[in-house]
This record gives sequence, structure tokens and C-alpha cells, in this order.
Amino acid sequence: MASADLIRSCIDSIRQISDQLADSILYLDAGCLEAFQFIGAFPILLELGVHAVCSLENASPLDMTTSWNSVFVGPTRKVVIITSRLLSDAHRYILRCLGTNRTVLRCIIFTSISEIAHSAYIDSPLGPDAFNEYESLLIQDYEELLKKSGKRGLNFHQEREAEACENDGWADLASGESYQSVEASSKGDIYTDDLVNVTGKQESKKLLVSVHHFPMILCPLSPRVFVLPSEGTVAEACLSNDSDDSVSPGLPSISTGLPSDGEDVPPGATLTANFLYHLAARMDLKMEIFSLGDTSRLIGKMLMDMSSLYDVGRRNKRSAGLLLIDRTLDLLTPCCHGDSFLDRLFCSLPRRDRILSSLPAKSFPAPKIGTHIKVQRAPLDIRIPFGTIFSTDEHATNSTQLSEGIGAFVSGWNAGAIVNESADHADKIITSALDNGYNLLSGSFQSNCAGANYLETLLDRRAKDGAILIKKWLLETLQHENINVNLKGRPGPFSASEIHAMLKRLAQNQMSLIQNKGIIQLVLAAVLALSEPHNSHWDAFVNAEKILSIISLDTSQSLSSQIRDFINTSTSVRSNEQDRRVRPSQSLLSFQDALLLSMIGYILAGESFPTSASSGPFSWEEEHSLKEAIVDAVMENPSSAKLHFLHGLCNELEAKLNKEQKDSAKPPKVDALDDQWGSWDDEEADDQNEQAYDDMQLKLELRDRVDQLFKFFNKLSSLKRRNVTLREGLVASSKYGSDADTRKGLLYKLLTTLLAKYDVPGLEYHSSAVGRFLKSGFGRFGLGQAKPSFGDQSVLLVFVVGGINNLEIREAMEAVAEYGRPDIELIVGGTTLLTPSDMFDLLLGSSSYI
Repeated sequence: MASADLIRSCIDSIRQISDQLADSILYLDAGCLEAFQFIGAFPILLELGVHAVCSLENASPLDMTTSWNSVFVGPTRKVVIITSRLLSDAHRYILRCLGTNRTVLRCIIFTSISEIAHSAYIDSPLGPDAFNEYESLLIQDYEELLKKSGKRGLNFHQEREAEACENDGWADLASGESYQSVEASSKGDIYTDDLVNVTGKQESKKLLVSVHHFPMILCPLSPRVFVLPSEGTVAEACLSNDSDDSVSPGLPSISTGLPSDGEDVPPGATLTANFLYHLAARMDLKMEIFSLGDTSRLIGKMLMDMSSLYDVGRRNKRSAGLLLIDRTLDLLTPCCHGDSFLDRLFCSLPRRDRILSSLPAKSFPAPKIGTHIKVQRAPLDIRIPFGTIFSTDEHATNSTQLSEGIGAFVSGWNAGAIVNESADHADKIITSALDNGYNLLSGSFQSNCAGANYLETLLDRRAKDGAILIKKWLLETLQHENINVNLKGRPGPFSASEIHAMLKRLAQNQMSLIQNKGIIQLVLAAVLALSEPHNSHWDAFVNAEKILSIISLDTSQSLSSQIRDFINTSTSVRSNEQDRRVRPSQSLLSFQDALLLSMIGYILAGESFPTSASSGPFSWEEEHSLKEAIVDAVMENPSSAKLHFLHGLCNELEAKLNKEQKDSAKPPKVDALDDQWGSWDDEEADDQNEQAYDDMQLKLELRDRVDQLFKFFNKLSSLKRRNVTLREGLVASSKYGSDADTRKGLLYKLLTTLLAKYDVPGLEYHSSAVGRFLKSGFGRFGLGQAKPSFGDQSVLLVFVVGGINNLEIREAMEAVAEYGRPDIELIVGGTTLLTPSDMFDLLLGSSSYI
């Protein structure tokens, strides 16, 4: 039987809908676009007869005039839309897409959210027959839109250009608000070929709409590792409700081991269960489900109930073990800066901006749908500075045939803007357009780029090994292109200028650039990630985390003192920038970095020092000194304090700083008797008293915010005390783990323990329907079903609810490799890919409860 391959399964799913895709304009939303990049789907779409691939959120009438295929006659009559969102969330974009492309007679919609998930999602207005309901409602909205456009004219943007679209999602389909928002969002002229007859009367042909389920929307980093699209509904859905046990809407609640009452289930749990069920079905896997953590237990029960209906037909499927793990069982690993090459890349390089981030939000901190917060996750689409290889001097952008071709192409789009301009201004426009052309070449390096699975090879590489491997790939590519490079006889690492020179040779013409774009992007990404200041900043974090880890084995006084030193150092560096005695590693840690280290310190303190339910890991005096350090840091440097827990205070803090700077710039008063008597003026005294009162009020408000921050820190430190798995420990850490192994993440320890068939405290097995039947019926006659072991399965699927870290992926591979069973196929997945900066945003940023 064929091995499990996520990329192949995704591509096969696309081929299964080839009939619907043929001769169509394909619209993808942001989540699907991200997923299709990782599987390398665009050449396949061209092969299947798709005319063009366009953005659903940015639909335009010009989309109908473009074609990837050479055979294209007349206006397109069919549109296919694939969305990773609920139909209610995508409705406004689907309606706008149809409104701007009036020649369409057939619309086929694929959504990654099943009908069951639509009906179970609390904020979705659709019921059990969601797809048929939406077909009728969309046709109703579309026909109403045609009527309104006929009365107001076909050029919406001339009438509604100044109106903003304020509706974040689903509008009442019975009202006219959704039509108005679509009209306000529509830009460009509308095709009228099929709307106006020879008599001038408007005729709207019947639009045929069909909605289908397409579950294979995921981002495979390799054939065995995947995460969910960052801008899809499943990844954005809330995983915990705001309560005493919650730390972030994007993370499961802290596991207590207590049974759930079944009420107010987080929407993210429902959507995740539905996704995993359909993923297993598409990959022909029958699951033996194990869970660890309260949210994972809920998901496991849902999966058990769904799979119970189809147990009879599972005989031909491969047996697989599914292990669900709550991210909150191990918050330390993704917060720390481990030795992972890909972690450095994703932390150092900028990401593509969220497509929906420009929409106006109704509330702070994040847009809400219903009663649940939408989690703002950073897309995995990396922005690689492609133009740097042509910018070694001022005129380098015009020095190659490739640059001239890009410049001619881009300037053609701006010809109308250049005609009546002066030569200097025209050059500036062309230069700006050329920069945009290079930005078009930026993007994520795909995991399935021309058959070279770069990400798969780099997943288990440390920073140094990854750099050496990329250097090897670059030299092999240069040799394959018959490009001679003078290596100057030294085997050491290349300088940035030498690498740029090699890449220039490799991208000397358009054909070579297209063929080698993958390795060029990867080399540029590696150069940026391992250059300054990114390299020193990462090393400074590693050193600081090692110090905290060592000191946490000593006393709480030492640990609190070290955390306070990090806070003080982060704020004192700016005033001592000219002081050469300040070490470079110190100067790289900002105030935000110090807060992340404080969280790490509190988690380590909770593991090392016993705590009670009423107190944290530090004494009152130790915690008070930490609070004062943060208060002083914010007061001294308000510009570095634009953090979520200080929302509403930043302007006041900056105003206070500006006033102090203005007062310090004033000339000092002459120390004369008359001047001192003059300062007793009643009006000036009142101003001073008012200012002192304002400063006092500001500091009191700041102290209240800091108190709330430390309540959150103490909640993080209680993870071990409140969970039985962490409290009783894992066998792997004591039976056959050395001191180095005990510093591994929870996932490594858990897999090592399960593969050795030791018991894990808190691990729950969700029995299948057959197992429950034998237990309740034939089990009375001695025919009961023995509990299966997770390590006995040939396919192991590990899914971390809340997100997974690159370092954990490598450690999971190590755990299976050490077990010595080559027949095991390990698949690792998570809600999203987490870096330390992502964890900071989840815990203290815009996607947090604090």
C-alpha cells in the first residue's frame, strides 16, 4: 500500500474536480492561495484547463480578460471559487465577484468547511442543509443586485467611490445592506454583453450556482508535515473561551483534567474535528484516537462520534494512530529560540500582509464574529527581498537584460502616467515600478517547487547544517547551468557580496531566472536570516534563555533578579548607545524581548519552584521589584511600550515624554530672589498641581495594567501544578533520558514514552463504535476489545491543537528514528506554524485576552 503523502493527496483532490475546473476563471481566497503555493498547484491548474487564477478578495472586471492558456475565445461563462472560509464569511466577496463579472452563467463554489461544520458553528446562519440553502440565497442576492444596478446604472464606482465597506462578514440576506456593501466595494466597469438586448431593455440570464465540499485545503511543509492556512476559518477560529483557564483565543485553555459540561464548545474545536475527520477519509486512514488535554479531549470525542457512523466500511483503510495534544501543555518550547534553521528564516524574514487586514475593524483588539474573537495569524508567505541581487550600485537595476525586461514590462502599465511628465519624474515612476516588479518576484519558497522539496530537507536541519546544505545546492545549480565561479581556493563560507555575484550570474536572463527561482529565493532568505542584526539578535536570545534555564535550578531570588536585569538592560541601552562598555548581545534585546523572557522565566519558575493556588512562584517582594522595573521601563521609554496591555495609555505616555523633553530644552531660570517669589503665582502653581495630578493618575493606571500583566504571568507559571501530565511527569524524562534529553520539548518526551509503551498520565483513548459495542454487549461473554497501543500503528498522525514549532517537528522525527522501526510513517500537523514572535502575539499581542 502506498505511503502517506500530503502533497500527493492534495494534488489528487484537485485532479478529482478537473471537470469543474476546465474552461473557467478560478478565484482563490487568501487561505487557498497560501495552501496552493505550498503544494505547487498552479502548473496543474493550467494543465487542467483553468484560464486564469485570481484573488477572490480583489476581484476585478479585468480578470475576465486575462488567460494563462493560449486557447481562449470570447468571454468566460464559468467561474469556480475555492474558499477556506465559511460561506457566510466569503459571501460578500463571492457576490462582488459575480457582480463585477456579468457574463458568467455558471458559478461553482468549493468550501473547505463541511455542511456539518457550517450547521455546528455558532456564528453561521446556515443549517444542516447549508450548501443548498446558500445556493438559493446567493441567487436571490445576485438577482437583487442586478435589479439595483439596472436602476442606478452599471458603473458602481462613480456613485459609491467615497463609501467604505463596513460589513465585516455575513449580512442579513433579506435586507439590502449586503447589496450596498457589494456596490460600494465594486470597482471598474461591468460587462453588459449578456444584460442588454437590441431593444435596450435589461435581461438577466439565470445564474446556475452549485456548492461543494473541498476539504484538502492545508499547507504541507513536506509530504509528512502540515499546518492550516493562516487566513482560513479553521486557523482563525477561537480555541478557548475567555475564562480563568484561558491564556489566548488562539490557544486551548489550560488543561485541568476535569470533565467538560459540553456547553459553549469553542468553535475552533468543532472546525478542527471536522477537518481532521475529512483529512483521514481522503487519505484512506481509519483512526485510533488518543488525546492529551481538555480541548484535545473534546475534539477526540467529536471525531469518535463522527467516525462511529462509518466503522463498517473501514476494512480497506490503513490503521493509523491519531494523537491530539493541547499546545498549552508546553508553552515553553515555542517561546524559546531553538537551533532550527527554518525557525530563523521565519523569524527574520517579513511575511506577506494579511489580505483582510485593511478592512475596518469594529472593535479592539481584533475583528469579532458573533461572540468569538478571530485570531489574527501571520501568513506563511515569506517576503524575500529579490531586488537585492541587482542593487549593488546605483545603476545596477539597468545592468542586465533581465532588469531591462522587467523595467519595460512594468513601465508599460504606467505609460499613461508618464506621457505628460518630465524626464526626471518619469524616471522616478519607472524606478518605483521596477521596485514593484521585483516585489512581484518575492514570495514563499514552495515545498514542492519543480520536484525539489527544499522545506522537507530543511525541516530537521540546525542553523549551521542548513546553511551548508544551501551552499551545496547553489554550487550544484551553478555547475548544472555551466557557470564558472571563482571560489578563490577557500572552503569557508561565502560573503554576502560573493553570493550576490553568484545569483546575478544565475539570474542573467529570464529563462534562467524562472528555472532557478526556487534556489535563488532560498539563498537570499538564508543570507538575510544569518546576517546582522538578525544573527546577533537570535544568539542574544539563546544566551539569555540558557541563563534563565540554569538559574531556574537555583533559587527564586536569583531568577527574579536575572529577569529584572533583562528588563533594566533593555531600557538602559538607548541612553548608553555611545557607551562602548555595553555588550552587543545586551543592546539587541528590546523591551518587548524582555517581556518575552519574563514569560519564559515565569514558566521555568513554575516548573522549578512549588506554588500554591493563591500565590505565584516568587515572593511578594520579588514580584514587586519586577513590577516596578516594568513600570519604570515604560515611563522612561514610552515609544517601546506600544503593547496590547497598554492600549489607551501610549498617547498619554508619549505626551508626557515630549513635555519632559521640551522642558529640558528650555534655558534654566536665573536663581534670583525675584524669580523665586514669582513662581508663587497662583496660576503657575495651579498648572504644576494639575500636571502632578495627571502624572500621578497616569502612574496609577499604569500600575493597574502591570498588575494585570503579572496575574497573567502567574497563570502561565501554574501550568505544571494544574495538569496531571506535567505534575506527575513522563517516564521518558527519568527512565532513559539523559540531562540533555530532559531539555527536549514535550512532544519528544511524549512520543518516546508512547513508543516504549509506557503509560502517560492524562492520556485518553477514544474507543471506536465497534469497541464500545463489544464492551457493552459481547464483552459480557469475554469478547471485549483490548485497548490498542499508539505505538503499534504503522501510521502515526500527531496534531498539536494551537500550533506547532519547527524545533518540535525535528524532535518528533528524532524520537521515531530512535525507536528503530523504519516501517512507521510519522505525520505531524498543527493549527499553525509558531515562532517566538508568534507566541508573543498570541500571549501579549493583538490576539490575546490580556
